[in-house]
Amino acid sequence: MNPLTLIIDQGTHATRALAFDADGQALAATHCPVSLQRLSADRVEQDAAEIAASLHQTLTGILADDRVRQAGIAQAGLATQRSSVVAWDRETGEPLTPVINWQDRRAAAWLAQFAGNEPVIKEKTGLPLSPHYGASKLRWLLDHVPAVQQARRDGRLAFGPLASFLLARLLRGQPFLVDHANANRTQLWHIDYRDWDPWLLDLFGVPGDLLPVCRPIVYEYGLMSLADAPVTAVNGDQNAVVYALGQPEKGTAVINLGTGAFVLISTGRQRVSHPALLTGLTSSTAFVGEYTLEGTVNGAGSALSWAGKRWGIPDIPAYLDEWLARPEEPPVFLNSIGGLGSPFWRPGPEPVIVGEGDLGQRVTAVAESILFLLQINLDEMRAAGATVSRLRVSGGLAQSGQLCQRLADLSGCPVYRPQITEATARGTAWLAAGRPSHWPELQPGKQFDPRPNTALTDRYWRFRELMAL
Repeated sequence: MNPLTLIIDQGTHATRALAFDADGQALAATHCPVSLQRLSADRVEQDAAEIAASLHQTLTGILADDRVRQAGIAQAGLATQRSSVVAWDRETGEPLTPVINWQDRRAAAWLAQFAGNEPVIKEKTGLPLSPHYGASKLRWLLDHVPAVQQARRDGRLAFGPLASFLLARLLRGQPFLVDHANANRTQLWHIDYRDWDPWLLDLFGVPGDLLPVCRPIVYEYGLMSLADAPVTAVNGDQNAVVYALGQPEKGTAVINLGTGAFVLISTGRQRVSHPALLTGLTSSTAFVGEYTLEGTVNGAGSALSWAGKRWGIPDIPAYLDEWLARPEEPPVFLNSIGGLGSPFWRPGPEPVIVGEGDLGQRVTAVAESILFLLQINLDEMRAAGATVSRLRVSGGLAQSGQLCQRLADLSGCPVYRPQITEATARGTAWLAAGRPSHWPELQPGKQFDPRPNTALTDRYWRFRELMAL
């Protein structure tokens, strides 16, 4: 048996470790849930020590697997939630703050003072000005957390993307590094020069010497502490999904339906700009980068969780297909959970159901609102010149066949759902293993072809009207 590729996928609700063979098949996996603290509508945190412990637990678990021990590990990769930041003690490695989650918007009022600089910020970073990104969160930590201020005075402060904190835990010698994809989501990093931008650092008041050293996504980061294998790729979780089936197909937009929903289409080595969509890197080496155009929906799984708590439903996904299959006309849900992402970048109206309906119809309205927001982003991508002829879906909500069918009906594109479920980990493995030409699907997925659905289209336009979009 050939040595395996070990991947750690640290997401919003769980940390996973998976071992892939040379064909991209997961031979072993471990999983550890992590908690999320939603302190208020705009404050979302996670326990940094808990996430670090979950990293250790999943790693030790998978390294103890008999198949992994027999085959060995050739290389490893790390994928993490993007736009989440944390501060820690550079000498001890202990966290000084919670992880400020990617959904957090606590510094929105402070960030508004830079609205006049947004065109320059967008040009430099590929990102619109938003409190979801790291710059305002890092500045908030400097301004409001005494332990951070003391560590800075003592010369012991390290802070930055969650990926850099986890790399220090994962690698020998605790290096202070971060990959291009996660550095990008701080809004302090220049997407063309691929390093911290002095003008942005000065604008937001974030000292560059406190931030990690930037490295390409595909790079030898160092040897793992728990295994004699190098980490050869580090990426943002959504960026990595693009490579789940290997080299991206032209015209295929990739949609990952998790806590948030993210739609990305590869633009190759060409950076394509759009005033309200994101430009990012999905892969980079010391010499070249591969770009995407991306749209973001903040309220996907999180919107269904909101509905579950509000209406007392412990497990909405278990009933989703049954409710979506009902013929009754659902109401419309104004989905501003987590604030409106692209292409609007504003808080949005209060989340509310418009119209009458029973429990199943109200949940259907919430699910459809996710599709409506995705469709708006697909329309914007086409307006930017991108060809979108096929959609590929992954993530927990993609397991709903009824949701996939409605996405096909609304978009007018065939929707393909692969059998693989761990798209982030498999995409990271493909990069870490050196982009192998042979990366097959052992079992074909399911395709949902578009069907006429006038009622759904009418609700989409009604949604846009009610949201004033």
